[in-house]
Amino acid sequence: MATLWLFFLALTVVYLLPGPDMILLLQTGARQGRGAALATAVGLGIARGCHVALAGLGLAALFKAAPWTFEAVRLAGAAYLLWIGLQCLRSTLLPNLESGGLADAPGQWREAIRRGLLTNLLNPKALLFCSVLLPQFIVNDGAPVLHQFALLGLLLVGVGLLFDSTYAMVGAALGRWLQHSPTAQRVQQWLFGSLLIGFAVRLTFIQEA
Repeated sequence: MATLWLFFLALTVVYLLPGPDMILLLQTGARQGRGAALATAVGLGIARGCHVALAGLGLAALFKAAPWTFEAVRLAGAAYLLWIGLQCLRSTLLPNLESGGLADAPGQWREAIRRGLLTNLLNPKALLFCSVLLPQFIVNDGAPVLHQFALLGLLLVGVGLLFDSTYAMVGAALGRWLQHSPTAQRVQQWLFGSLLIGFAVRLTFIQEA
């Protein structure tokens, strides 16, 4: 039980740190409303589940054995973040989100899920994070390793969804607050867009751990 609490605290620290996932959720909530932002959170959760599974299958070892695979995923992820950042900078003023707006369209939800999925899935550092963090909390004399790994993975995804949903709601509230201030909307667009582009540039230059 103490190990789970330590794992929970470690996840809390990680999810509180600003990153592309957080900025994407705030941006989506502000631009497209609560529904689209929560759908983005679902996509991020699915991606984290995939990373946990891939970490369990040893994909991190593949990155070590074949560095070009890490490079390919890294560059694809950087390109995708750059594209999202540029789209953010080119966005028009906020639509009317008082009654849900675009967030109520199923097609909008599907696009938001896809955006969240690709943003996290194409980040090789997220996979390496799972591969490094989870084994540290495996207890040798505890339950079978597979069961422990699955429990830690579920906790990782669940805590992530909790934080992501909070950021989605904050983004939606921010969007409602910005609706009546075109200047503030432009500042928000350029700030979030620049941050996403900055994360893309950073991802371009990182090296495999």
